[in-house]
Amino acid sequence: MNPTPPRIAIIGAGPGGLTCARVLQRRGVPVTVFDRDASADARPQGGTLDLHLTTGQAALRAAGLHDEFTTLARPEGQQMRLLDHTGTVLFAHHPAPDEHARPEIDRGQLRRLLLRSLAPETVRWGHYLRTLHPLGDGRHRAEFDGGHTETFDLVIGADGAWSRVRPLLSDATPHYSGVTFVEFGLDDVDNRHPELARLVGDGSMMAPFANRALIAQRNSNGHIRGYAAFRGSEDWTLDAGVRMADTEAVRAVLLDTFAGWDEGLLALLRENDGGFLNRPLFALPVPHTWTHTPGLTLLGDAAHLMTPFSGMGANLAMLDGAELAEALAGHDDRDSALRAYEAAMLPRSAEAAEGAARGLANAIAPDAPQGSLRHVRRMAEQAERTGQEGP
Repeated sequence: MNPTPPRIAIIGAGPGGLTCARVLQRRGVPVTVFDRDASADARPQGGTLDLHLTTGQAALRAAGLHDEFTTLARPEGQQMRLLDHTGTVLFAHHPAPDEHARPEIDRGQLRRLLLRSLAPETVRWGHYLRTLHPLGDGRHRAEFDGGHTETFDLVIGADGAWSRVRPLLSDATPHYSGVTFVEFGLDDVDNRHPELARLVGDGSMMAPFANRALIAQRNSNGHIRGYAAFRGSEDWTLDAGVRMADTEAVRAVLLDTFAGWDEGLLALLRENDGGFLNRPLFALPVPHTWTHTPGLTLLGDAAHLMTPFSGMGANLAMLDGAELAEALAGHDDRDSALRAYEAAMLPRSAEAAEGAARGLANAIAPDAPQGSLRHVRRMAEQAERTGQEGP
């Protein structure tokens, strides 16, 4: 008689959780994903991702989805432009026609690709995890919003920065990095904003200087998503006496923050379509570790939340998910599988988080303008020397 398969719950339907579910199902292991969103389309999924050959793309290969990914990806999105605050181009990378090390894909497209690959009813929408109750032998009873409960042999926390699973493993909580992103967007840029389309190019553009930066990235369907980044209080809107819903007031504060910058760059703030979104950057302590606990583990931001200056967040989450699934499918003993996964994931994520912290310090330098300019030049020299895509 075949043993009863373990009951596995993944909390969170982000790229990491969905990749884990896909690889588990591909290996014949049943799994259920729980997500707090009411549906797959309940909220926007954010901007574009560059999926790296040895992490995000490796995970998609393990999921059997790499060929479908290549039909959606934008290799031209590997283009990178680094400018200073005067609009001078310091470094530009133009990908070769056969370059596929880091092609871009919109987050929404990636999520749909992963969701379509899962068995029907794998994801249960509208399930917000309230608490987990240890029952012994690695089993936990999950209590969801509304009082619904289920018992699982393994609970995987893929539920992001403010994970409800993490507190059972770690006392660590995300801390404010000192840097805030204010998001904005421009639509139909080739027709409505042609000069900004040329400024950003087919990939991404970054202009850092003196504790501030303007960052923009080309998305699909003629959209540019941008960020005004600066060091300051997490409560900067209160300090400035504005509400995020007051678009023109926020615009005025941002234009004052970036006063003296090149007018071509400031057009990103003057011409944006729609309002602004506040996105303060948080990170977990580095290294973030925990004592191995049977029946529980973490992946992605729940395990190693870092600022986006490593370019590795989603890539590592997907690799985490694929490697965890392969370990579970390849080990007869579930606890041994978790130990093997964590032994590889924890040091890898610590290294990436350290790199993200350095990248943040370089790009949004906490020093005088001339020191910041040296940082920018050093970033350009590094990109030129290594052939990397920039920060």
